[in-house]
This record gives sequence, C-alpha cells and structure tokens, in this order.
Amino acid sequence: MNSLQDFPMKTSSQEPLALSRRHFLKASAAVGGGLLISFSLPPLMRDAQASTGRSFAPNAYVRIDREGGIYLTIQPVEMGQGTYTSMPALIAEELEVGLEQVHIEHAPADDKRYPNPMLGFQVTGGSTSVPGNWKPLREAGAAARVLLVAAAAQQWGVAPDSCRAEAGEVLHPSSGRKLGYGELVDAAAKLPLPETIPLKDPKDFKLIGTPAKRTDSPSKVNGTAVFGIDVHPEGMKVAAITICPVVGGTLDAVDSAPAMAVRGVREVIRTDNAVAVIADHMGAARKGLAALQIKWNPGANAQLSSAQLLSDIQKASEQAGVEVRNDGNAEEALQKAATRLDVVYQVPFLAHACLEPVNCTVHVRKDACDIWVGIQVPARAKTAAAELTGLPEEAVQVHNHLIGGGFGRRLEIDFVIHAVKIAKQVDYPVKVIWSREEDTRHSTLRPFHYNHLSAGLDEQNRPVAWTHKVTGGSILARWAPPAFVNGIDRDAVRDASGPYAFPNVKVQYVRHEPPAGITPAFWRGVGHTQNAFMVEGLLDELIHVAKADPFEYRYPLLQEHPRAIKVLQLLREKSDWDSPLPQGHGRGLALTYCFSTYAAQVAEVSVSANGDVRVLKVTTVVDCGIPINPDSVVAQIQGGTFFGLTAALFGDITFKDGRVEQGNFDTYRMLRINEVPELITHTVESSEAPGGLGEVSTVTIAPAVVNAIYAATGKRLRSLPINTQELRTT
Repeated sequence: MNSLQDFPMKTSSQEPLALSRRHFLKASAAVGGGLLISFSLPPLMRDAQASTGRSFAPNAYVRIDREGGIYLTIQPVEMGQGTYTSMPALIAEELEVGLEQVHIEHAPADDKRYPNPMLGFQVTGGSTSVPGNWKPLREAGAAARVLLVAAAAQQWGVAPDSCRAEAGEVLHPSSGRKLGYGELVDAAAKLPLPETIPLKDPKDFKLIGTPAKRTDSPSKVNGTAVFGIDVHPEGMKVAAITICPVVGGTLDAVDSAPAMAVRGVREVIRTDNAVAVIADHMGAARKGLAALQIKWNPGANAQLSSAQLLSDIQKASEQAGVEVRNDGNAEEALQKAATRLDVVYQVPFLAHACLEPVNCTVHVRKDACDIWVGIQVPARAKTAAAELTGLPEEAVQVHNHLIGGGFGRRLEIDFVIHAVKIAKQVDYPVKVIWSREEDTRHSTLRPFHYNHLSAGLDEQNRPVAWTHKVTGGSILARWAPPAFVNGIDRDAVRDASGPYAFPNVKVQYVRHEPPAGITPAFWRGVGHTQNAFMVEGLLDELIHVAKADPFEYRYPLLQEHPRAIKVLQLLREKSDWDSPLPQGHGRGLALTYCFSTYAAQVAEVSVSANGDVRVLKVTTVVDCGIPINPDSVVAQIQGGTFFGLTAALFGDITFKDGRVEQGNFDTYRMLRINEVPELITHTVESSEAPGGLGEVSTVTIAPAVVNAIYAATGKRLRSLPINTQELRTT
C-alpha cells in the first residue's frame, strides 16, 4: 500500500474551508426529505482528473433526516482498527452532536464513487482511514452545521452569528429559542453553501482527543455483530474446500462417491485446482471432504523446498539491482571509510492468520450475482465476479461486512474467485469456508527478502555511507501494475535507510519472484516491516562498534525530524533505559517513521542459557499527530506489537516437496496470553494532522527485540524468526 509519505496531504486544522469545485462539496435535499451533504474526495493516486472534473460524482455522504437522525456513508470497513468510532467522531465534532448520534452506513462496492481519499480506489488498508478522512469529513460536518444555523437564523429573522449549534439543536441564546436539526433540514437543503466555512479550532474540540468507547464493541461482545462468516441467505448451503497441496498444482481426478455417501452432503464441485464439498452444514462438508479420493497433478513445484528457495534468492541477490536512490557517492565513501560493515539480513515468508477464517458466500443466477463477504477491496471482488459470471458489473452486488482480521489477507480476492467458481455450478447460495490449514497453506504471503547492506564509519565512528540492496518478489507488479515503475517496487524498498540523514546513500532493488503458486502480498506494516528490521539492526551494529549510546547516536542523524527526537527523548525517560539490568537481560531500541507517524520502542528481554527468549516489557512512545481517540491509539499500538512480536518469535512459512509445512496454530505459532509482555504506551502531544497507527508498532517490535537480545547475549541475529538455537550457551 502506498503510505502517507508517498501521498502527503497538507492539512491545517484551523484553515478555513474555501469551497470550490476542487472540493466538490454539495448540499441538497435528501430523497424522502432532509439534508444531504455530499462530497467527492480528491483522488491522489489514480484519477487526478476528478479534482478538476466536469461532473459532480459524490462519493461520501452525510445525511440528516427530518427526525434528526444523522447518517454517515463511509468507504473504510471496520476490521478492528476503530474506524466505526473515529469516522463518526470527525463529523460529530464539527456538527456539534454526540458520537452516538451519528449512524454508520457502509458504502457499496464502487471504485469511482467511493475511493480511498489517499489511494484513489476503494480499499481499506495502509493505515489511511483516519489520515485520509481527517479533513474531508470535518469539512462535511462543518458545512452541515453552517447551513443548519443559517436556516434557523433565517426562520427567526436574526443574524447567523447570534446563533450556535449544540447537541443536535440550533440555539438563539438571547431569545431562548431553539430548533432541532430535524426541524431545519428541509430549509437548510435549499440554502447555498457560503464561500468559506471555518473548521473548529482544536482547542474547542469536545470529542477529538477525548477517550471514547468503541461503538462496535457492544455488538461484538453480545454476539450480534455480523461478520462475513455470519451471513445466512435463504436456501444457503455450506462448502468446505481443498486446494492442490502442492503450490501451483492442479486437480487431476476425484472420486466423489465416498463423499456423496456422507449424510448431508449435496454435491462435489471441481475447479481447476480445487475440490469443494457442499453440504447442509459444515460438519457434513468437512466429513465429505475427508472422504474424497483425490488425485492431484503437482506440476513443476513437486520438489520445491525452502533450501531451494534460499539458494535461488541468494544467487539473484548477487546481481546488480535497479537503482532506487543514489545520494552522494556511497561506494567511494565505503572504500574510504575507517570501518566498514557488510552484512546480509533476511526475513521469511509470512501468512496472515486472521482470526475469522477466510470465507465468502455467493449466489449466482442468470441475471444477477450476490456476494456476502468481509473484504478490504469490495470493488475488486465485484469486477472479478462480473468477469467470471459474464454478468455486467451492475448485476453484481457485494454485501460487505465486518472483517475479523485483515492484515492484508483480505486485500486479495482469491477466495472470492474460488467461491464464485463453485457457486456458478449450483443454483442456490453457497458459503465457502476455508479451514485454518487450508488458508495457512494457500495464503498469499509476505515476501521472502534477502538483502545486502553495507555501512561505513569515519575515524570518529560516525556513519559516512549506507548501501542497501533489496532482493525479493514484487507485490506491486502483480497487485497494482501502474505503481511498478522502472522495475522498482516502491513498497519493497521503502525506508531502506530509515529516516536517518546518512551523507551517502545508495539503494538498489533486485526483483526475484518465487515459483508460480507462491504469491507475494501485503502484510501488516507492508514493506516497512522488512526494511526496518534490517536498518535498525545494522544501525545497532554500528552503535556497538562505536561503543555509543543508541539514543545519543541517533540524534545527529535525525535533525530533519525534530518530532522523532522528541519521541526518543520521551522514550528514554519512560523506558528506564539507564537503569541496570540483571545478567542475561537486555534492552533494545528501534525507531520508525511510517504512515506519517513517528514511533519508537524499547524492548526488555531475558535470554536463558538454553536460548529461550522472554520479552518482558515493551515501552512505546508515539507521535501520531492529533489522536482522534486516545484509547484507540493505545489499543492499536498494543495490537500491532503483539502481531509483530508473534512474527518475530515464531513466524515462518517453509516448503517441503512443494507443500507449505505449516497448518493450524499448532505449527504456525501465535503469541500466547502467558507470553504477553508488559506493554506501556505514551503519546507525544501534537497539533499535527493525524497519521496512521495500525501498523507502526508491528514495524518496530522485531528490531527492538533483536537489538535487546544482542544487548543481553552479544549475539547478533540477522534473520527472522528468532532462532533460539543460535542463542544457546549450554
């Protein structure tokens, strides 16, 4: 995903809104009565013409009905990040209503009308929901407030500035009169928008920056929340699926008879590389699937192994890469350096392991197709279904639902394609549910990267050169081809030297794709998670060569990032960095600037004589700009840390005989409750526009822990997951 660094949105919380064609803000009467504020967000990635377009195509709405109900149609889907609380807060703040007064309506699948404001198409991801909607939603709320106040003033024959909005009403304090929003909407809808509409001064915020209870929590606690897996259209049956276990293999033959003998099984459906058993319920479907006699064609990957994949990428990494960045003369500076380090770092393939199993329900008819799913890219699912069924896109309806864990897995539509292929062969709705094993073995994967890095130090042990050659598969070349330019995958090489001002920097990219059937894909934190581990690791190596303090060593390299220095200064204070530790314990520091957020962590670990690593405490300091919901800031830092820590300690997808060796959580290990460290989060007060939060701590936790392990043991780990065998002293 493209990050905020790539698509900066300059905002000012106090800047008056100058309404123009560029904003495409419009007030009108809602169908059935009421006020409709609609606006088109200026696309920044794909459809630049829309910002100067010739037609009005609203893509987000604030609707207020005659009963005073406020309805917000939004593009992002809730997948645990708190969108359904933070988005209404932006509207409610400017509209002077309570959070509970704004009701969420999810946008239909439509890339053109409901694009992500930062990425230009309909997608939830890249930590863009709050940063992208920060200003547009507030503008919409402010516009509605101004019109409602104007309507009341007109009715009372008073000046608008003698009135004020409060709690869903317009008040005229000097006369004591008041009118509810519902009583004003029809009149407000007939008024023209003024040329400028001021946004609230942050000092007057009542909701933004105040801890709020998540609006989606009650339904998730009492079980009434509806995820994709919860839908049950009339006549629906359930399918269990198995895909050729060798990646890239196909289906040769299947004997359906044993499965059809299972009570409750209705049909056995074949596709090019999979078999599905459809039954009245999941138990019968799974039992039928287990009874099948299947002959697979393994294809070219029958002997594929992790050792072969490593050998292939090592060879590829020796090639000269495409030049991504070349500041100064890094090669010459390396040759002249007083000290030089040449190292190789690598990170493994990783699956997403979402809590909600991958699932999709589809009903295909002659003239229509309905899809019930929880997905980050509903419009992509719609397009794929139209192509597979031969139906026009307008005949395909995607019913998007709450997502029980995305992390990039539901940026893919492979499971939708499987479900549509199966549903095409039956005349009833069918819910296709992947088992945990099936998803782990056929998940799209965070790429395996094998990177060469070099750094040079001068006589005073200050860095004078930095080179980083990234080798691995390209996500963008497959997922967003227009973004793959000049042979460079910008996601793969992001932050290849961190935020640091090294005098000479050279970055190269070698595209090396794994065999067909292994699909590199986005994963929480995207390319940042790979390169931050390597950059923060090598920087820590330089610091130890210099016998320097990790905080003090970074400050001169961060003069262009004063917010980063503030984060580090607060972290040093809050993490007890300078206090002594027992033998076998260590602290490690890592910093990131990603998604327009600065974050740093100190991890404290203990390492036993047999190499067991225990992460005892993680202290995080984050400057994410103005926090919409401080509770959500803490929650996202915690969630991202646990997710990244799981990967650092256990995450690894390996291959043998063309098959993924991991399956359920017994072999694809998760962090357990008794392994959760003490986690402390502090936020730097900031007046900057909000940055992304859902992924930053996933980026920093692995290098923080590995650097702490070095502090405890003197052993440098340059690959993940952490290999405890390398740490054994007995």
